Amino acid sequence: MKIKIKKNLFFDNKKKPLIIAEISGNHNQSKKVFLDLIDKSHKNGADLVKIQTYEPQDLTIKSFTKGFKINKGTWKNQYLWNLYKKAHTPFKWHFDAFKLARKKNINLFSTPFSKRGVEFLERFKVPLYKISSFEIIDHKLIDLIAKTRKPIILSTGLSNIKEIKEAIKIINKYHNKVVIMHCVSEYPTKLENINFQRINKLKKIFKKNLIGISDHTNNIYSSQMSLAFNIVAIEKHVKLSEKSMSTDSKFSISLKNLNDLRKTTDSLFKGINSKGNFKINKENKSSLIFRKSIFSIKDIKKGEIINNKNIDTFRSKVGLSADNYFKILGRKSKKNIKKFSPIYNNFF
Repeated sequence: MKIKIKKNLFFDNKKKPLIIAEISGNHNQSKKVFLDLIDKSHKNGADLVKIQTYEPQDLTIKSFTKGFKINKGTWKNQYLWNLYKKAHTPFKWHFDAFKLARKKNINLFSTPFSKRGVEFLERFKVPLYKISSFEIIDHKLIDLIAKTRKPIILSTGLSNIKEIKEAIKIINKYHNKVVIMHCVSEYPTKLENINFQRINKLKKIFKKNLIGISDHTNNIYSSQMSLAFNIVAIEKHVKLSEKSMSTDSKFSISLKNLNDLRKTTDSLFKGINSKGNFKINKENKSSLIFRKSIFSIKDIKKGEIINNKNIDTFRSKVGLSADNYFKILGRKSKKNIKKFSPIYNNFF
């Protein structure tokens, strides 16, 4: 099963997962940092780079009453309006972002949060869309995005099965090019709360869809572990360095860690998807020196019987393999053999 994004770029459950670098609010209201993150995420191994398309008025009402104040977590005591004012990506920055993407062949796309956002992004001919976990119940928005008939990444943090099915049903009115992302909406997510078995449940229930992971831990361990579940996409929030501070930095990884994730994903995918045979590869063959062979432990004359007093087993593997020890006991030597010489089959 696979979903085409553009020429030579697919979500494919028979290929290694695509790595998505999420910029989010890690630009910290610096356009230079924003563009640097897009460029450097691509250079450090991201197959796709994602931004967020909203301004505060697309997400919330400018209210500073109790119902709009965050009580717990990373953004505790902040009002929604103020948070989104700090974290949003100005619409005017998109022009330079997509210009950079075209120039450097970066696969750039976005998460819109409103009709305004969808219509704006269509101007840039984005190849796919992301629907965030919190928007999975915004059926109006899902319908707008699905109408574009472009592939959709659907994040499922906080969602129950009923909510996911309802979202998929809306999308299916137009297409079924959907990657369902396992996600835990805890920022940052503790490793013990990553809930990997939910991936298997999503696979079992949504058999016609591909499954990925949107990982909000502040390291790459769970992303690496997710390869064992045959996922097609890994999404990580990315910041310039470990020292970067922003609204989302606590659950983001550095560019260096992104590069490490790229390298380990490539290697681990090969290891997980190997054929499982017992054929010795080129790298293993050099270790054969540590196996034992049969050697003489005294001078053996022609016609002498081989016994446990004149042979023993030692490293390295240069003569008859040690598993022939009992097979040659009692056999007669055809030649004189010097002490500590390797024994070969044609000696008998």
